[in-house]
Amino acid sequence: MSSRDVSDTLDDALRFTGLNQVKVKHKPRLLSDNGPSYISSELAKYLDERDMSHTRGRPYHPQTQGKIERWHRSLKNQILLENYYFPGELEGRVRQFDDYYNHKRYHESLNNLTPADVFYGSGQSILDKREKIKLQTLARRRQMYYDNRAKNSNLMS
Repeated sequence: MSSRDVSDTLDDALRFTGLNQVKVKHKPRLLSDNGPSYISSELAKYLDERDMSHTRGRPYHPQTQGKIERWHRSLKNQILLENYYFPGELEGRVRQFDDYYNHKRYHESLNNLTPADVFYGSGQSILDKREKIKLQTLARRRQMYYDNRAKNSNLMS
């Protein structure tokens, strides 16, 4: 991967989030390892032009990149189960996994929400709805318990 690939990816991310069109108080920061594409002067210039900061992880410390490393492990666990005979098959499977991971898979570290729920800001409304359902379920179970208890006491008399 070259520094140009990194800057193109950052451009895509900024465009997708809309952060290239609005003025924000805190620009996103780049968290990376110390690979050649991340320590180049070309990338440093690119980040300076966009007023973005860059944090590098400690050498030989993959835990700094824990979330992306976990994503890579999950991807490999799924992808390596199958054989791909054409590059397009593999690319399609990676896209499919990416969609699943971000839009359908619940993440325990995100209160059992999907990353898309959190990213698009619908997480709290989902959690509120779940809490309401939980309270309704508990009330229904309590009522069923009392109804059952009364029914059993009537049978005993």
